[in-house]
Amino acid sequence: MYDIDTTHDPKRKSWVASANEAACDFPIQNLPLGRFRPAGDAGGWRIGVAIGDQVLDLRAAGVVDTDDMNALMAATPAKRQALRKRLSDGLREGSSEQGAWSKALVPQSACEYTVPCKVGDYTDFYTGIHHATTIGKLFRPDQPLMPNYKWVPIGYHGRASSIVVSGQDFKRPHGQTKAPDAAEPSFGPCKRLDYELELAFYVGAGNAMGQPVPMAEAESHLFGVGLFNDWSARDIQAWEYQPLGPFLSKNFASTVSPWIVTMEALAPFRAPFVRSAEDPQPLPYLDGAANRERGQLDITLEVLIQTAKMREAGTAPHRLTKGRVAEAAYWTAAQLVAHHTVNGCNLQPGDLLGSGTLSGPTPDAAGSLIELTQGGKQPIELPNGEKRTFLEDGDTLILRGWCERDGAVRIGLGEARGTVLS
Repeated sequence: MYDIDTTHDPKRKSWVASANEAACDFPIQNLPLGRFRPAGDAGGWRIGVAIGDQVLDLRAAGVVDTDDMNALMAATPAKRQALRKRLSDGLREGSSEQGAWSKALVPQSACEYTVPCKVGDYTDFYTGIHHATTIGKLFRPDQPLMPNYKWVPIGYHGRASSIVVSGQDFKRPHGQTKAPDAAEPSFGPCKRLDYELELAFYVGAGNAMGQPVPMAEAESHLFGVGLFNDWSARDIQAWEYQPLGPFLSKNFASTVSPWIVTMEALAPFRAPFVRSAEDPQPLPYLDGAANRERGQLDITLEVLIQTAKMREAGTAPHRLTKGRVAEAAYWTAAQLVAHHTVNGCNLQPGDLLGSGTLSGPTPDAAGSLIELTQGGKQPIELPNGEKRTFLEDGDTLILRGWCERDGAVRIGLGEARGTVLS
């Protein structure tokens, strides 16, 4: 767990004026990291930190001597905290670095971005208990949750090569589906395309093969958090998922936000991990005093949609849902790391752990269309009169996230945006 220090001081302002605006995602208290380059530049990707509406090129500013984000992520927590302090001190009002660092700023609007680090392996978990329960009721009304759900963080290994950055469009996937009344499956485009509202937990320092990470050290192995949309082909999944789980229904595209909000930045936005007395308590290897005290992340998430007709009419995206991670996640990020490594599995810098769909306890906090529409039975009507059960070609989905709490400056996660093509 990370402590609150001077870098979180709500009174601290930046010489980058846009970072001091109340609605800014990237004030000086945030300082998320990502990979960028000026638009149209064919050169390599650079490491940058978002500050207001600008990006500070860390190598150009003389802060780092590498463009390898994974190498930066592999640093010890002490070195990462030192980097954060240097950035905060250099960007604050009155800093002697202003003259030199201002030359290393690039407007975010003039940049293009890529996945914030090289993702070697990707594991998707299933921590959203309200999502799991709602989906379970659709298929197993008498037993929505499987017997193991409240005992073990459920997960499966995904496909890292098809993880894309926000703003990158993707084609509607094709695959086998089988209608309930059909004698055999057919092949064609997905007809029940959905989104999944998730967080991406990025691994920092890894662990040696055969050396589990204990709960007390788990968070020191996490570099930070980003937004994550694990697009899902529900009809393909329904036919293929037994007995081994999702395959083609999930590996065609997953969208991440371009910025990683560090675990250090999230120190003021923590909540207790509370397990109902009626539920089984975590086994010892998944338990710890620090995790119980402030293991949950207090992040607000929202999902918006903009159809092709809305874009043509100049209509702003429409919010579908809004919810809080602390109400949605049955397991914490630290528990995912401890469980993933308990068998000796070695995590590496840049590995991505998906949280699973983070749906709240009420319909207005659902994290997928299959929940909002009760499996497609109850279409959603948008303000312009269009209806949706699942996503249509030309639809753009936008995930946004932020943290706000009394006594702390609001910080944002940016957005993860993707458009479905035919």
